[in-house]
Amino acid sequence: MLKNIIYSLLEKRHFWRYASFSEIAELYASRTLRTAAIHLASGFASVYLYQEGYGLPWIISFWLLYFTLKIPFTFFAGHLAAWFGPKHGILFSNLLSIPAMAVFGFVPELGVWAIIIWGILTCLSSSIYQLCYTIDFSKVKDAKHAGKEIAFMNILDKIAVGTTPLLGGVIALFFGPQVVMWVAAVFYAVAALPLLLTIEPLHIYQRLMYRGFRWSLALKSILSQVGIGFDVVTTGTAWNLFIAIAIFPNEGDDAYVMLGALSSVTIVAAIAASYTYGKLIDRRQGGRLLRYSVIGNALVHASRPFAVTPASIVGTNITNEVATMGYTMAYTRGLFDTADISGHRILYLVLMEAMANLGAVIACIALLICISFSGNDGGLRAFFFVAAGFVLLIGTARFQLYRR
Repeated sequence: MLKNIIYSLLEKRHFWRYASFSEIAELYASRTLRTAAIHLASGFASVYLYQEGYGLPWIISFWLLYFTLKIPFTFFAGHLAAWFGPKHGILFSNLLSIPAMAVFGFVPELGVWAIIIWGILTCLSSSIYQLCYTIDFSKVKDAKHAGKEIAFMNILDKIAVGTTPLLGGVIALFFGPQVVMWVAAVFYAVAALPLLLTIEPLHIYQRLMYRGFRWSLALKSILSQVGIGFDVVTTGTAWNLFIAIAIFPNEGDDAYVMLGALSSVTIVAAIAASYTYGKLIDRRQGGRLLRYSVIGNALVHASRPFAVTPASIVGTNITNEVATMGYTMAYTRGLFDTADISGHRILYLVLMEAMANLGAVIACIALLICISFSGNDGGLRAFFFVAAGFVLLIGTARFQLYRR
């Protein structure tokens, strides 16, 4: 049903590819549902653990182990995608997420064991999904209009991101945060259905081959991928913890609603930015967009310690969306083009994803160091200044697409 709705709304905007639109529509539908599931619950995961009595060093150490484990899991995902195909990988990933979210709802009863099981299943699921989604999208995109297609995907992402955190917050307030996890499990199950409609976009029963790989292509983006991983931890983990600890320290379950509302107000800015950036990328302005957006993103991180009111948090979230969307879309387009010319699509994207996870590991270590020297509040504030410098690495990417 969701696929048909997306098809009817967006097919006319994809007038250049009527013959193969079903593949991209399928990816739109599945991605939207999975994004809804992720942001329904996982945006609150760190805050949930903090509310359950786990200290900030313990939570950050958990994420450190999580992203460390994602590195070998990413290589496993590469072998899985090569042998069974990326769509089967996405399907398997969604199915793994169902028990993961269900067991996370039992943290109050099962304690650390529930967190460990949830962490391993989620880590494996996320590793497989992120790689297989990127492989699939990079293959089925339309090369001449990839900017528009990335924009539409981001618009749908942001609608899901902008609405589900608030929904998750309301559910957590009235029924408890455990119920949010169970509802997210249902979303994961439904997200798997659109993937059954078309065949794999790549040949299957392949092996991940290293011979003949153009390592120079990967080396040009290694540092930038590390910067992206650092940015993921900064925005996805540290920022939510900062809001809960420094801004709303005594709100209890009300903090979930506030976090959801503060995330949801960015939706209009994110959609407008996606639409504009998609056009710029297709006009070969992606390189310039990437550079300027990275600088903007660094300035946003440097301003985070000074956000002390709900209004300033909203302003920070909006400017962060505009800046992050710019570099993410331009970078994704460059990544897709490099994957096309590499001759080893899966291996190239495996290496890029592994480097992003390494960046997330470095971010967790940096956050632990900041907290150990300056405490929870001061450590988070200091970390944002570190992040402001580190994310500038994203601008070191050198994509052949933007040199033409």
